Amino acid sequence: MVNKEWLTVALAKGRMLPPALELFERAGIGCGQLRETSRKLVFTVEEHKLRFILAKPMDIPTYVEYGVADLGVVGKDVLMEQEKELYELLDLKIGPCRLAVAQKCGGGKFNGGYVATKYPRVADRYFQGQGKQAEVIKLHGSIELAPLLNLADAIVDLVSTGKTLSEHHLEEIEVIAWITSRLVANPGSYQVKGARVTDLLQRLEAVLIEEVAKPC
Repeated sequence: MVNKEWLTVALAKGRMLPPALELFERAGIGCGQLRETSRKLVFTVEEHKLRFILAKPMDIPTYVEYGVADLGVVGKDVLMEQEKELYELLDLKIGPCRLAVAQKCGGGKFNGGYVATKYPRVADRYFQGQGKQAEVIKLHGSIELAPLLNLADAIVDLVSTGKTLSEHHLEEIEVIAWITSRLVANPGSYQVKGARVTDLLQRLEAVLIEEVAKPC
């Protein structure tokens, strides 16, 4: 029997965890134990009947899709790449960056060629939409190496400050999409646990509205 009282939320490990925890804490949900140095990957907050799972960003949509987690906090880049059947409930406005095309400095306009990326589906759709012939090469990390080693003519990757590109003598030439983290839900959980999901959603929305209302 489904427990309608408890919600399980999947959060991404790594750099996006601190701002996500801060958002939940500002919404009145204590997450202190998740900040502790530990190998634990599952945490419970009894007071609010919440269970948190810490997972790799690329795995979060799968946990939510299969109902292991009712909700997940994940970057729009991952959602664009995986195209899972999830409900996207809220833009959390954390981790702003952009998914961009970059190449060696001074390379001129990119008209096609080999493209290295962690986002092969997004890259393929983007270049097809532009009518450009691109051979997409999937890599799992250190994408900036590909042009330097002549594996690829360009890359598609997340860019925040542009410092990493500059350090590798690369320049951003096109923006595919602006990226932030989103709150997503399993469709079944959204139906069965609607009241709990709505309560949490409203708490987070209130924090975001308060942030927008702050004087500059």
